[in-house]
Amino acid sequence: MADIKTQVQGIDPNLRAQNLQDMSSRTTNIYESISVMEMRARELNTAIKHELHGKLEEFAVTTDTIEEIQENKEQIEISKFYEKLPNPAVIATNEFIEGRLKSNYKDEEFDF
Repeated sequence: MADIKTQVQGIDPNLRAQNLQDMSSRTTNIYESISVMEMRARELNTAIKHELHGKLEEFAVTTDTIEEIQENKEQIEISKFYEKLPNPAVIATNEFIEGRLKSNYKDEEFDF
């Protein structure tokens, strides 16, 4: 996966109404289109979460007492950046509309 910063460049973080006819024309029906976007949104959500936790682990300090809370400005800036990112569903919908997502079927044989 590419860096999330470059991936979301130029994406409007706000939701907008979409033409369902355009979305369903890329797959066999609208439900399949939504399923493709949902799977991609889950992938993005997991990737963003791992990336954020990886960056915040650098600042982790283990202490024995709960009362000691230390603020780190870099940690706060990283957290603010990830809070401002578009929702993974918005990113996935944008990727689907731009034609960067494809759906494939596995060839499966069922024995009954």
